[in-house]
Amino acid sequence: MSEYKLSGVMFSEEQIKERVKALGRIITEDYQGKEVFLIGILKGSVPFMADLMRCIDLDVKIDFMSVSSYGSATHSSGVVRILKDLDSDIRGKNVIVVEDIIDSGLTLSYLKDYLIKRGPASFRICTFLDKPARRKVELHPDYCGFEIEDKFIVGYGLDVDQRYRQLPYISWVTTE
Repeated sequence: MSEYKLSGVMFSEEQIKERVKALGRIITEDYQGKEVFLIGILKGSVPFMADLMRCIDLDVKIDFMSVSSYGSATHSSGVVRILKDLDSDIRGKNVIVVEDIIDSGLTLSYLKDYLIKRGPASFRICTFLDKPARRKVELHPDYCGFEIEDKFIVGYGLDVDQRYRQLPYISWVTTE
């Protein structure tokens, strides 16, 4: 097995906090007076979603899904599997899917089609990181923390083989 090495800080803890606060303000403005229903995509979105929901000044409900297209690889397999579905009905709700990173877009494109069939009042995507250089389908997030170049990112919930999720900043890895 190759060892992974951290290669630097792309976004500091302070930069992340400021951007998440800004996203919370934008969502609050967009949905003024309404309730929002956040759907976190496990496991990587957990730190982002926890911070984001505290920055939204509205009634917020949450649920989680577990969706996989990676396994333990560093590149998406393209095969989407729903490992855990929602516990709640989203019909008539203002749904915002909260994702850690959009890479190829295949997983989120599949998920978008899957969830829209359930009849939400509105549907938007909020991603912490967007990597458009690797996009394989036409997909644009409604809310985006940071756009990044094509590197394998870790930290703030993102991992490689379940490592580095706990980092309070964003880094990238290389193999040795």
